[in-house]
Amino acid sequence: MTYGNELREQIAKPGTTPLIGVYDMYSASVAAQHYDGMFVSGFGFAASYYGLPDIGFIAWPDMVAFVQRLRGAFPRHHLLVDIDDGYVDPEVACHVVEVLERTGASGVILEDQKRPRRCGHADGKQVLPLAEYLEKLEMVLATRKDLVVVARTDATEEADIITRAQALAATDADVVLVDGVRSVEWIERIREAVGDKPLLFNQIAGGKSPRLSLGELTDLGVDVAIYSTPCLFAAHRAMDEALADLRRSDGRLPATSGRDEVGVGESTRLLTNNITRHHPVPGARGSVSV
Repeated sequence: MTYGNELREQIAKPGTTPLIGVYDMYSASVAAQHYDGMFVSGFGFAASYYGLPDIGFIAWPDMVAFVQRLRGAFPRHHLLVDIDDGYVDPEVACHVVEVLERTGASGVILEDQKRPRRCGHADGKQVLPLAEYLEKLEMVLATRKDLVVVARTDATEEADIITRAQALAATDADVVLVDGVRSVEWIERIREAVGDKPLLFNQIAGGKSPRLSLGELTDLGVDVAIYSTPCLFAAHRAMDEALADLRRSDGRLPATSGRDEVGVGESTRLLTNNITRHHPVPGARGSVSV
């Protein structure tokens, strides 16, 4: 079975499928211990790879290379990839979809934003004319083989949200995402608008959407939830606190024995898992000597 069909079958199961946003191989290594699905977040990748906000700086070869590394380390995890607007041109979008499918991606999200693009929960978003986006989407759908395609709209005007959600649901896209949904009432309205088409909800800390549990999302008829930034934001906070503590202690590292601190042993064991998913590594058990 292909990676796309595996994700498609997972989405079709009862309940809301969570996909955890990862931004580098280390965050993916941690996420893989807890969830079997990952979301390759554009927000996180732009922040980690470029040190820039998610406003259109990502070059598609960089994203493809990252997905290739992920698939090599995590052969059985679902990998949903944010490809923004398909990197502007429909021809480029189709090429990227072909390459990602060969690389082992499970699915992609294609949005209808104009350039300069914005994070889906930011102000100032502009969308392409619906017909122009649908033409790009149809080209991508004709290009993919089994890859899951999520059709995303960033419309902000109420009438346009419903119009676009219905239009996206009428295509052969596997899932519909309306980003930046502001209330439970609007989730219900979008759920009704897309009919039987699977629905995706984007959870992002500090964003415009309500914070909801997987159980609550299931009750609302949401099939997939992407968690774009918990790893990134947790790392931000933890690194800031660790370096502040290091400065206060005049550069003395904290003790790791008997505490929740991560040391070289814990880190090496985590990373060794990325090898042992393929084959056992001699001496992988036990403590690590340095």
